[in-house]
Amino acid sequence: MTNDVCTLHRGRTPLLLSLPHVGTAIPPEQAPRYVERALACEDTDWHLERLYAFAHELGASVLVPRYSRYLVDLNRPPENAPMYPGVNNTELCPTRFFSGDALYKPGQEPDDAEAARRIRHYWRPYHDALNDELQRLRVEHGHAVLFDGHSIRSQLPWLFPGRLWDLNLGTAEGRSCAPELRLALATLLAGQTRYTQVVDGRFKGGHITRHYGRPEFGVHAVQLEMCWSCYLDEDDPQQPWRWSDARATQVQPLLRQMLQTVLDWRP
Repeated sequence: MTNDVCTLHRGRTPLLLSLPHVGTAIPPEQAPRYVERALACEDTDWHLERLYAFAHELGASVLVPRYSRYLVDLNRPPENAPMYPGVNNTELCPTRFFSGDALYKPGQEPDDAEAARRIRHYWRPYHDALNDELQRLRVEHGHAVLFDGHSIRSQLPWLFPGRLWDLNLGTAEGRSCAPELRLALATLLAGQTRYTQVVDGRFKGGHITRHYGRPEFGVHAVQLEMCWSCYLDEDDPQQPWRWSDARATQVQPLLRQMLQTVLDWRP
């Protein structure tokens, strides 16, 4: 299924892989509002569709957006409530880079009417596709599991102090999935030593994980926030988002094990 906003590859298992921040398109009529730097979409979750390409072999459904998070953040609630109160957050329609710098030229930030338009035209179609697929999987298999995939720079002082853990599993403090599934994934992460890892640390799951994870109704959700350094040349000051074959091939087996753990689990 493909529309102007996203592409859904329907699978044959209860698993749906959502990659809400891989889009890089900005509509031409919106581009003049942004500072020039923004058009490179530096805060994208780069190359995750490529990194998780094996998900198709495992029979997972995969949902991929077209548009950049700079237009509208698909992992924020439509009412624009902050995900992490008390610290710096980016908004539903972000006005800052992850560095804290302004995304828009002075006076060009989206107002409430423009935000509502972006919700209708870009945010809502993605979530309609996501919800419809989860319900299809739940009906067909008796349950559905949403794996929300993300990546980020390992150090972003405006958002968090110090260095982020390599692999950050979020389950909304255990509310978004069955405790047995959370334990199985946490045990897998704790059993390896190549990457640092944490469960429900700085990133506990965004709107998608929190909203759709309803174990009592047969829909379970987890989020994995992964540092760029796991699969990109993050130490390159010019192109930290450049794909690294060496790093990607090291982390992919673990990611595959995570998805396989989800598939092997039964409620």
